[in-house]
Amino acid sequence: MSHGRRKIAKLIVAAMLLSSAAPQAMAQDSTADAGILEEIVVTGSRIARRDATAVGPITTMTAEDMVYAAPTSVGDLLQSLPSVGVSLNSNGTQGTSFGVSSINLRYLGSAEGSGNRTLVLVDGHRWVNAVGGRGFRDFVDLNTIPLGIIDRIEVLKDGASAIYGADAIAGVVNIHTKGRVDGIEANMRAGITERGDNENVSAYVNAGHGFDRGHVLLSASYTKSDPILTSDRKVTQRARAPLTAPPTSPRGLFVLPGLANNSYFGTPSAFANNAANAITLIPGTTSIGAGAAADGSFRVATLAADDYNTMTQGIYATGPAERAGLFGRLTYDLSDNVTGKVEALYNNRKSSQRFSPFPLDVRGSNGFTISRDQAFNPFGTANGVPTANALAFSGSTFRIQRVPVEVGNRDNIQEVDTYRLAGSLEGRFDLAGEWRWDAFASYSKNKASFDAVNQINLENVYRSLASHAICAAAAGCVPLNIFGTITPQMADYIRYNAHDENGASQYDLAVNVSRELWELPAGPLGFAAGYEYRKEKAYDLPDAFAASLSTVLPLVSGARQSPTTAQSRDPTRGSYDLHEVYGEVNLPLLADMPGAYRLDVDAAIRYSDYSTVGGKATTKFGVSYRPVEDLLVRSTYSQGFRAPSILELYQGQRQTNFQGVDPCNGGGAGKTGCTGVPTTYNQNQFNGGLIAGVTAGNQNLKPETADTYSAGLALTPSGLPGLTLTADWFEIKVKDAIASQTATQILTSCANTGVFCNLVNRAASGEVTRLTQAVVNLSRIEVEGIDATARYEFTTDLGDFEVAVDVSYLEKYRTFVPQPDGSIAIDDRAGKGDQPRSTFPRWKGQASARYKVDSIDLGWKARYIGSSTDVAGNAINGGRTKSITYQDLQLGYTIPDSDTRVALGIDNVLDRQPPLSAANNPINFDMYTYDIRGRYFYATLSTKF
Repeated sequence: MSHGRRKIAKLIVAAMLLSSAAPQAMAQDSTADAGILEEIVVTGSRIARRDATAVGPITTMTAEDMVYAAPTSVGDLLQSLPSVGVSLNSNGTQGTSFGVSSINLRYLGSAEGSGNRTLVLVDGHRWVNAVGGRGFRDFVDLNTIPLGIIDRIEVLKDGASAIYGADAIAGVVNIHTKGRVDGIEANMRAGITERGDNENVSAYVNAGHGFDRGHVLLSASYTKSDPILTSDRKVTQRARAPLTAPPTSPRGLFVLPGLANNSYFGTPSAFANNAANAITLIPGTTSIGAGAAADGSFRVATLAADDYNTMTQGIYATGPAERAGLFGRLTYDLSDNVTGKVEALYNNRKSSQRFSPFPLDVRGSNGFTISRDQAFNPFGTANGVPTANALAFSGSTFRIQRVPVEVGNRDNIQEVDTYRLAGSLEGRFDLAGEWRWDAFASYSKNKASFDAVNQINLENVYRSLASHAICAAAAGCVPLNIFGTITPQMADYIRYNAHDENGASQYDLAVNVSRELWELPAGPLGFAAGYEYRKEKAYDLPDAFAASLSTVLPLVSGARQSPTTAQSRDPTRGSYDLHEVYGEVNLPLLADMPGAYRLDVDAAIRYSDYSTVGGKATTKFGVSYRPVEDLLVRSTYSQGFRAPSILELYQGQRQTNFQGVDPCNGGGAGKTGCTGVPTTYNQNQFNGGLIAGVTAGNQNLKPETADTYSAGLALTPSGLPGLTLTADWFEIKVKDAIASQTATQILTSCANTGVFCNLVNRAASGEVTRLTQAVVNLSRIEVEGIDATARYEFTTDLGDFEVAVDVSYLEKYRTFVPQPDGSIAIDDRAGKGDQPRSTFPRWKGQASARYKVDSIDLGWKARYIGSSTDVAGNAINGGRTKSITYQDLQLGYTIPDSDTRVALGIDNVLDRQPPLSAANNPINFDMYTYDIRGRYFYATLSTKF
């Protein structure tokens, strides 16, 4: 069977499945509104039309959907859709969310949880990019949009670069704000988990008043959520990866050359002489023995006697967040044909993530030493050891690891302020017919601070372990008792709190015109055209000391070291601007003919001219065919375009830790790029097995391009009013995709072929001290799948019913990455979950049922996430992550003769916990895909007056 026939067969199978579907999705397909007669503008087109189903596959989340979902954020609503892939959310304590919420349609974000290939609009206009993480982002933070101003959300699951410009490769999310509010409407919500944590309180108040020729709308919103500790969920109580050696702990792990087989201390051979014989302080020891008895306070660390679990040390599985927003809009009819609007928004977000204390790692290979006269060296003169027998510690084998709980848990704390001022004019004029026009201008900015609390000042650690003379000569130096009790004064001396600032701003100017050009036999030919100018700016100002190179610490292989454990990176500033023009037509070709109830063709073209990468034109074509009134057959082809973002172009070098496998472990068995690596090298002995490195931007990037194909059916049988069945196949091919090679890919290329070895720096021990990863136009991506929806609304003597189901099937998600030897490595992620925070189940679905009678309403909804493969043969789940279904219930009551409704709800009624995942050690589950809360109770109150 040909490739095209297979696609058609899959579509037919999906349609057949729909015909037997019973449960329901919270999100509603727009085809259900086929009976609407007024002219509207839907997402995916700038042309007003009467048949919204002619545009393409759109999912609409209505005000009623939001009532039954009772969300605390926009992300809560959108990320549950089956077509949405791994997205940043409030579970991001162990990832890279830092309080940001994203929407990642079709899994196409270019980085972990990124939404940079999904375009987010508010009332059809651009929104400023996110900030507040380790620098700025290149996608919209949904947490900067107050929930109280939202009326409905449309999700176009189709490429739309020709309509809206760059970034719309995976699709478009258009958030529509409330229009006219007369009087006051208020909503309050409070919730808490069955375990008594993650308490949430949220509310919004909207007030509107009309006068003569105008209207004023004011909105205030607030939400606050408490954290969940890893110790309070069985899934996250400890890392599930089996331990092979004692971990570091507050009692320390000490490798002390010279102590083994020491005649003065009477120690046995191998005592503390290597990692396998590292010693630790004996539990309960409050005072280390003096003189020759010092070694008696230590023992060789073993499992399970010296186990230590950092996951129960007060760290967050879900971090706390607090948001407050203000919004105002003035609408005024300047004349009978012209209306003006001015609106302003302010939003504040506070969020934090708590980690275990930084694992202090003092190494002789990094130039650290402990002097024989250091104040707290138990094997030195300060502890009564004669000078002739006193030990100093240095050299490549010397190493001390300790969890300094006295310094405190690491906290990352963000505060983000969002400002937006916008104005618009819209109207009509006559010029050989009636024209509609609108003009829009806005200025937006995000401003953020990022505090990394309770990091370690390595320069002060170095001074505090040095000789008495060196410490005494340094202002404020406090000798460190790294072997025993760390006092508050010691902790204060080695503690470092880093402060970063970053921001992004946007200027946007757009003008659009539209009209019906002339009448065709099947209806008027619709036309729209427009111009847009946009300027994007961003900056990242990391902590100056953390970003510097130390002048105190010794050189390592000729290179200067970082002075703190806080993440270091170079400052970044960048900007670009662009001019765009577009045109769109809707041609109704046939109507009311045998075998052709209606046939429409859509076409659009857009030209974008970037100051960074030049110009590019994109096109889109769509066909909407109704052989009979009840059946719609639709198909689209569109070209996508995404210019490299400021982050991808200009990001300064940023320090990070990569997950990966080093092929030079054990010396690399003669591999070309492993020459000189000792056979004793094992990456797990260094940096917790992670690979130290840096990422950076690339000013030589070129734009990505994409081709998107879709075909679908929509059935609305007149003999069964209220029933809608839809199925849509899609395929997206992204060329010159902007991406980075993984650390494993770089190391493997270096080891096997010698290519990319310039990106890998190693110490004499074999440890990778720095791996450089830069973004390039590296790969090709192909995504294919099917979306299907069934929805049925009906009324009986017992009340009103609404049931539906929304299903998404991922047929493939393939990346094609060129290798140094000229071959192409193909990785199909569909059905896999064997990488951290990167789960791609083939099947995802969402269902709901609603019932209303008199003043009572009842809602049920469910969300299904299919199984996926994990790390092969692992001891946690055998290599497969299980499927899971979350089910929610809500009971509402509307007080008679009023607009006041109260509701009680339970999310995750069956208290399902996330399936275990070996790839997501140590948190043990993909936090961007699954919910850790468990059973959750809430109550809502809404009223209008």
